[in-house]
Amino acid sequence: MGYLGEIFVMAMTAIFIQNFVLSRFLGLCPYLGVSKKLDSALGMGMAVIFVMTLASAITFLINKYLLLQFDLMYLQTIAFILTIAALVQFVEMVIQKNAPALYKSLGVFLPLITTNCAVLGVAILNTTAFRSDGSSAYNFLDSVLNGFFSGLGFTVVLLAMAGLRMRLEKAELPKSMKGMPIALILAGIMALSFYGFMGFKI
Repeated sequence: MGYLGEIFVMAMTAIFIQNFVLSRFLGLCPYLGVSKKLDSALGMGMAVIFVMTLASAITFLINKYLLLQFDLMYLQTIAFILTIAALVQFVEMVIQKNAPALYKSLGVFLPLITTNCAVLGVAILNTTAFRSDGSSAYNFLDSVLNGFFSGLGFTVVLLAMAGLRMRLEKAELPKSMKGMPIALILAGIMALSFYGFMGFKI
């Protein structure tokens, strides 16, 4: 299999087979909190893709040329969180200036990308995943691509959830099922449906 084939496998794995939200159960806070409307879900998805991709690139370089070189691996989590926080601050300023309506609709969930464990999870996975021969599973380009595809997978499930919740708003549901109860049931059904992708061999 050529390198393009490996990229395809990486994309399918990150988006469907090992989706960070529905398979690894990371990033559930924005998944449930911002999935009420398609506009805010798309905005959050784009922000997460941007942050995950850049964070994957920067944290890989920090890990390889700073933490490993000077034997500072015990600072990995702190270094990665500070990097992600700086990127989120940048994204927040850009959205606030260029799309005030989106900034308002995202509310507290935009700064919460800083503590979104899916973003940190991708950064740590890129630097700690190893092949069976002991070599690193991801080089720099692989790390960036894995970050991008993981963010894309996050966006796909966020948009799917938003579409389902918007349709359910017009459905006749018992009062006790409206809001978060039906959202949690939907999340469970989506997780089960994505679990079906585990059987694919690509």
